[in-house]
Amino acid sequence: MKTALTIAGSDSSGGAGVQADLKTFTVLGVYGMSAITAVTAQNTLGVKDFVEIDAELVRKQIDAAAGDISVDATKSGMLGSVATIEAVEDCITRNKLQPYVCDPVMRAKSGDKLLKDDAVNAMIKRLFPLATVITPNLRETALLSGVEKIEPTISVAKDASRRLIDMGAKAVVIKAIEQDNQHVDLFFDGREFLEFAAPSQPKDKTHGSGCAFSAAITAGLANRLSLVDAIDQAKQLVTMAIQYGDGQGRGTTPVNVLAFAPKKK
Repeated sequence: MKTALTIAGSDSSGGAGVQADLKTFTVLGVYGMSAITAVTAQNTLGVKDFVEIDAELVRKQIDAAAGDISVDATKSGMLGSVATIEAVEDCITRNKLQPYVCDPVMRAKSGDKLLKDDAVNAMIKRLFPLATVITPNLRETALLSGVEKIEPTISVAKDASRRLIDMGAKAVVIKAIEQDNQHVDLFFDGREFLEFAAPSQPKDKTHGSGCAFSAAITAGLANRLSLVDAIDQAKQLVTMAIQYGDGQGRGTTPVNVLAFAPKKK
């Protein structure tokens, strides 16, 4: 069985973060490991509070996992601070934890800030060059680009993806661009653009979709899919996870990644 490591925050409601990542790894047949960067008190209504884990303990978690079990692919989500980003960079480099997917988690869907302002440049400088692909949504793309807002059009997203490549990313997927009755994820690797589209759904405002998407790409890479095929599989998983979300909670519905699990005959 292939393996994957997630470096991210814990979601006490189980809908996003490490919990969503580990569920996604399991659904795609990958053995999951984790390094917790923060413990959050949150639910479908928002983030109530969180405590960052000391960067040195994050480093020790990663080294402990990678020092015992071979890691076939890695992803990061909520990192929080410059110190944690530096620890992650060091661990990825020393332990050769590639392919690596960087999900630049900066705010929760509720709007709560999950990355300190001074950590944005550290993420760009230290982690983007290590990543096989980065997976920002439109709001994160704007923050990374230093602009207030990115218009949700393919042409504007293409310009933004070029800027992210110029910042050092090898490839980028800008998520959830609404076009007519579709949600499009735009891929760019510095050479070609590809669009991964799915019909928009009434429950598109969901909790954990970005985490599940990056985790599914990571699992696909662990299973030796090409990057494009891993993204295509991730798009299918998230689309189904949104479609079959079963309405947990009183706020933003968590995605149901188990909907993508193979069905028993």
